[in-house]
Amino acid sequence: MKFYTKSHSHFCGIDLHARCLYVCILDASGEPCLHKKISASPQALMKVISPYRDDLVIGVECMFSWYWVADFCEDNNIHFILGHALYMRAIHGGKAKNDKIDSLKIALLMRGGMFPLAYVYPRQLRGTRDLLRRRIHMMRKRSELLAHVHNTTSQYNLPAIGKNLRYSFNREGIAEIFSDPSVRKSIEFDLALIDFYDKQLSKVEWHIKQKVTAFDQHALLLLRSVPGIGLILSLVILCEIHDIDRFSRVQNFSSYARLVKCKHESAGKTYGTGGSKIGNAYLKWAFSEAAVLFLRKNPEAQAWLEKKSNQHNKAKALTILAHKLGRAVFFMLKRKVTFNQEQFLTG
Repeated sequence: MKFYTKSHSHFCGIDLHARCLYVCILDASGEPCLHKKISASPQALMKVISPYRDDLVIGVECMFSWYWVADFCEDNNIHFILGHALYMRAIHGGKAKNDKIDSLKIALLMRGGMFPLAYVYPRQLRGTRDLLRRRIHMMRKRSELLAHVHNTTSQYNLPAIGKNLRYSFNREGIAEIFSDPSVRKSIEFDLALIDFYDKQLSKVEWHIKQKVTAFDQHALLLLRSVPGIGLILSLVILCEIHDIDRFSRVQNFSSYARLVKCKHESAGKTYGTGGSKIGNAYLKWAFSEAAVLFLRKNPEAQAWLEKKSNQHNKAKALTILAHKLGRAVFFMLKRKVTFNQEQFLTG
């Protein structure tokens, strides 16, 4: 956890909402200069902060509408910091809670050097990163539809579909397997939606591929040297990391990517693990996906997984592989070296 510890003449804490803001400005001694509710617009915000903007820092909690405040501050040369929502809740959580109290507590955390920092992602790449995240969501919806088709055959004790339904030519005649008209209509509905997702996802992927030049080309080549990691998955990983230098140690990176569990200990006793929601869920998905793809048509990797499965179990072995890949990617990007499978599997 990193905290903001710089000194300023004024600290502006904003409790951010979609349609309104509650703004609290404190001076260096901690005395309130302004504490009021305004509309969520750049004009209203500029009006209230204008008398204090000479040496001002604005801090908000990381929630869905922080983009415009960050862009407003960048355009007007105002220092902006973003607060980690879960850490902030742990620090300033109290019995009473409302917008007025929250904005004051945010300002007090900033002044006291206890404001937990989240990463302010660059505005020029936010759209591409969010589109890649949206693609992941839609791919999951498509996978649910494919799973429903397979599950329905089991539900009616029909022979398993021996074809990969990911490909459109394998989906012809699938609905006719079911004799019940209502069940057939349900499967036709699934297949129609899968066809629709296929068309839209291919358009999205085409658009994303046009944005490749905005990223570090050498870093993309390094990521693609890992067996199983293609262009889209390498873009997801690179987008979510953005700058590997923001992680000083591989342990910090593994924690951020949710590849490790955090022990809860007290008085020499372990009380399980926690913090599972702190970190980047998309990186966790990307490395889990990379672990599965790494095993395809890779006998050496499959033998390694078999060995680990005998020591633990298959699920744990895949988790270990995902963590190992995450560590490998960290060092590859730090040292600017390609993936070495022999060293990876023996290390």
